[in-house]
Amino acid sequence: MNTIDSNILRNKIAVIGLGFVGLPLSIMLAEKEFHVIGVDMDESKVRKLQHSISYVGDVENNRLNEVIGSGKFEATTNIDVIKDVGTIIICVPTPLTKMKTPDLRYIIKAGEEIQQRLKKGHLVVLESSTFPGTTTEVFLPILEKSGLRVGKDFYLANSPERVDPGNHQYGVAEIPKVIGGQTDKCKQEAMSLYSNIYNEVIPVSSTEAAEFTKLLENTFRFINISFINEIAILCNHLKVDIWEVIGAASTKPYGFMTFYPGPGIGGHCIPVDPFYLQWKLQQLGTNSEFIALSELVNQKIIDYIINQTEEILKPNKKLSSAKVLIYGVTYKKDVADTRDSSALDIIEKLSQKGASVLYHDPYIPSLNIANKLYMNTDITEDLLREVDCVIILTDHSAIPLNKILNHAPIIFDTRNVTKGHLGNAVVRRLGDGF
Repeated sequence: MNTIDSNILRNKIAVIGLGFVGLPLSIMLAEKEFHVIGVDMDESKVRKLQHSISYVGDVENNRLNEVIGSGKFEATTNIDVIKDVGTIIICVPTPLTKMKTPDLRYIIKAGEEIQQRLKKGHLVVLESSTFPGTTTEVFLPILEKSGLRVGKDFYLANSPERVDPGNHQYGVAEIPKVIGGQTDKCKQEAMSLYSNIYNEVIPVSSTEAAEFTKLLENTFRFINISFINEIAILCNHLKVDIWEVIGAASTKPYGFMTFYPGPGIGGHCIPVDPFYLQWKLQQLGTNSEFIALSELVNQKIIDYIINQTEEILKPNKKLSSAKVLIYGVTYKKDVADTRDSSALDIIEKLSQKGASVLYHDPYIPSLNIANKLYMNTDITEDLLREVDCVIILTDHSAIPLNKILNHAPIIFDTRNVTKGHLGNAVVRRLGDGF
């Protein structure tokens, strides 16, 4: 059969890509009584899901078990299942190459697989973050090799994901959903489906507008986080406490949005999306100076932390012979995700300078950095007395702060978690003017 009955099968959804975006989306859809087939080429992931074992922090095993038990969710590596659904949602990764240009191989591969199985009536939605024009210029031509016409035979939309791992304030369905269609009919089809899923749906005029919306959101954060990190460095020169200044500025009821300094930008989206936008702009003969400058500052804060660690230790120890304990290596608190975490660069640079580096993170059992294996180290009182410095890079809720404050000799706090706490350690905070 080359035609699907969209009225019957629209509620049967295939989600391609079961990572930090695709899996939470799949489970949410299944909980809303859609029949969801999750497709991923990673056999180990699929096996875990088939045994109700989640590898994504935002999806608990019991939720997974419930939707599998109800028959509303199944996971497979068999891409042929998309022939028997009404809606196909693509949530594959969109990383950067080593040259920081878009790597669309997963999107292209997904498009090729869909094209071979595309039927009349299919709704295809690209949710992967990418540059404006990807849906029209890259994805659509692949699908049209099927001989089917967009807007008449099948429907294509872009609705960028807005997942924030570890955020328990907003559920997936509570975050407004932006939708741009390849044609008006495409947008109507996507709106009709997504209005039954999300509390609020925001239509935009084109797939390009939808794609740009996601890049604007994360480029805004990229620039502002880089800016506040530069301010933290300047505060050190001025002998002013950045945390005090931010606290005072945030009392203004208008015209100020609070951003906090830290060891650098991490995760999949914020360090990546601005470069998708920059690449697209360069293809048009222009560029964003803000993005370029922000990237320099983002790299500068890593070197600054290394240099400050050296300064903190200098009265008693050379960095080249120091033993340093890193607390927290994930890119944000309370998530098991080290993608683009600046902690990895900091550990590598400390090691290159001769320091003996250990780490503790309750979410990460081991790390491989520059072909060197690091194992998660238990924080004991003896270990804290043994190291020369503890650097706090991630402010996990589980941090044993009192133990660290009372038994470590020196703490370099890049997240301001030591504010207001007393202990025996010498505490230095990022941007506190020491």
